[in-house]
Amino acid sequence: MPVRDRLNPKYLYNADFNHKKSFDIMENKKKVVIIGGGFAGIELTKKLDKKLFDVTLIDKLNHHQFQPLFYQVATSRIEPSTISFPFRYIFKGNKDVQIRLAEVLEINPIRNEILTSIGPFSYDILVLATGCKTNFFNNEAVEKSSFTLKTTYDAITIRNQVLSVFEKVLNVKDEAEKQKLLNLVIVGAGPTGVELSGAFAEIKKFVLPKDYPGIDFSKFTIYLVEGSKSTLNAMSKESGKASMEYLKEMGVHIITETYVKNYDGSIATLSNGTEIPTETLIWAAGVKGNKVKGLPD
Repeated sequence: MPVRDRLNPKYLYNADFNHKKSFDIMENKKKVVIIGGGFAGIELTKKLDKKLFDVTLIDKLNHHQFQPLFYQVATSRIEPSTISFPFRYIFKGNKDVQIRLAEVLEINPIRNEILTSIGPFSYDILVLATGCKTNFFNNEAVEKSSFTLKTTYDAITIRNQVLSVFEKVLNVKDEAEKQKLLNLVIVGAGPTGVELSGAFAEIKKFVLPKDYPGIDFSKFTIYLVEGSKSTLNAMSKESGKASMEYLKEMGVHIITETYVKNYDGSIATLSNGTEIPTETLIWAAGVKGNKVKGLPD
C-alpha cells in the first residue's frame, strides 16, 4: 500500500476498527465447559480456537484413560501407568484451558450453569462427552456380583481377582472347588469380550504356567457367553466368523444365543439351564449412556 494511502483517514479508521474488533474478540471469549476427558473431550479441547474460547474441562478423574487397552491391564500384560495420562500434563502451558477434578451433579440449562462436587460453573456453551457405562439390563444380582471393564480401576480389580484366584488354587485340595476357581466366565462377545477372552487364552498358554508351575492350566476354562449368533455381532459377518474360529483355536469355549440369567458370586446360571460354577464373571454385555440430572432423557 502506498504511503499516501496509509495516511488516508479511511484506512486509519479501518485499522482502528480492526484493532478494536480484535480487542473485543479477546474480551468476549465464550466460556466452554466440556464434561468428560475421554477421547471426545480431549480432542475437542485441543482443537477449539483458544482466541475465541476459554475452555474448562471437567472430569471426576485427574487423568485420561486409554480404553482400548483396558483388557491388557486386566490380563497383566501392561501396567496401568502406561494407559493413564494426566490432564494437566496433556495441557501443560495452555493458559486458556482449565482442568477441574469434580463430579457433575446437575445441569441447569435455564441459568447456563452446572452444579458439581466442588461448586457451580457457568457456561456459554456446554459439551457433554461423558461416554457410557455398563448396562446390566436391570439384573441386580449380576450387577452386584460381577466385574466390569469400563475404567483403569476396573482393569486393576479384575487383575487382582484373577491373581488371587490362582493363589487360592494352590491351597485347595477339593477338585470341584479347584475347578470352580479355574472357571472364568466372560459375558458379551463384542470387542471387549473378544479381546479379554483372547488375552486370557494367550496368557493361559504362554505366561501363567511359568508364573504358577504348581497349577495345571489345562483346566483353566474360559467361557465366552453371547446372546446373539456370533462374536462381534455388530461388525461384519467376516469379522464374526474369523473371531469365532480364532478364539476356538485358542481354546475358548464360546456359547452363543444364550444369556446369563443369574449370578450369585458362585454359580452362573444360563438361559439354556446350564450352570457354571465360578468366582469370576466379567460382564461386558452392553452399555448405556451416562445421564445427567437436569436434562430430559
